[in-house]
Amino acid sequence: MEKCKKELIETALAARKNAYAPYSRFCVGAALLAEDGRIFSGCNVENAAYSPGNCAERTAFFCAVNEGARAFRAIAIAGGAKDETTPSRFCPPCGVCRQVMAEFCDPSEFRILLVKNKDEYREYRLEELLPLSFGPESL
Repeated sequence: MEKCKKELIETALAARKNAYAPYSRFCVGAALLAEDGRIFSGCNVENAAYSPGNCAERTAFFCAVNEGARAFRAIAIAGGAKDETTPSRFCPPCGVCRQVMAEFCDPSEFRILLVKNKDEYREYRLEELLPLSFGPESL
């Protein structure tokens, strides 16, 4: 998993460069590791009307689902001000993104890496960031 973490971190930092964030100037990149080893990246995409925008994490999940992936092991997230070369702080996923993760991931197994740079990150399990989540088993 250590090799995968490095690749996820590098992919998230690279995806951050593609963010479309003219309003907040807060750029986020995400890299999602599927069970089959594929990595899907995503960036945040803003909109002048605000609510039609999409977070980097959901962009990565939706791209993965579009390509047939349904099971995931980990995601790396890097976010910060557009003028920062690398983020100066950790950027946790929003509540909506956590809920999307709960739809597809085992909360006790899925790993979330919050990234500042290639060498500095924090790792959490989804259940730590979304306790008592509402998922498919809740229906």
